[in-house]
Amino acid sequence: MSDSEFGNETGGRPNKTQQKREISARTALVERMTGLSDRQLASLGLDGAAVAEIARVRAIRPSGARKRQLKFCVRQLQGADLSQVELYLDDQQSQQVAFNQAFHHLERWRDRLIEEGDAALGDALAEWPGLDRQQLRQLVREARRERDQGKPRGAGRKLFRYLRSLDENSVIPD
Repeated sequence: MSDSEFGNETGGRPNKTQQKREISARTALVERMTGLSDRQLASLGLDGAAVAEIARVRAIRPSGARKRQLKFCVRQLQGADLSQVELYLDDQQSQQVAFNQAFHHLERWRDRLIEEGDAALGDALAEWPGLDRQQLRQLVREARRERDQGKPRGAGRKLFRYLRSLDENSVIPD
């Protein structure tokens, strides 16, 4: 007898592993959705019942009850199209990653300027053509003095803020 006589065709029965992957992915998405406000969820096209279900999950502290409510919420949202929400969350995450990269870039510049002093000034001028050389040198000197004397990093913060203002004002070429 063949497999088709017993009804074990691969096309007739859904793949259980694939179903588990889909449920797991949807659960992770709903968990990420709990970080959004009700207004954000409504603006993404979710109906009031879905927003209310997610609000119930959000209200429960991490515990077994939250996991049960999360699973219930996933079942309630089974037929809902969450592609817009997924795109929004991915975009939000990529913006956060870009912000963090820019922040770390400026931190490296600040540390390099404090360590190398005038030697790194030429590279900084190449990075930000509109920078005020005298102001930058003064901020670097103050930050070095604080570092050498073991004082709190007030001047280092001022230097970072100055670099950030230069970075925000610079035009990014396409």
